[in-house]
Amino acid sequence: MAKTLQLNFTTAAGKQTSLTVDEPKAGLTPAEVEAAMQEIIDSQVFEVDGSFLATVKGARIIERTVEDLV
Repeated sequence: MAKTLQLNFTTAAGKQTSLTVDEPKAGLTPAEVEAAMQEIIDSQVFEVDGSFLATVKGARIIERTVEDLV
């Protein structure tokens, strides 16, 4: 089963955007994820349409099953 951690942010211009991390570490707590997201915001590494990430909107782990047929 494939897992993805989806980090959802709002930019300073009010636009919604997300970052995804494949196969996140097991046992992540909401506090750990929120702290990491705040570090991403504070670093101003990501810019969307000329606007930096400004606030944490939410995060979730998505699990999906992939079955190769051929």
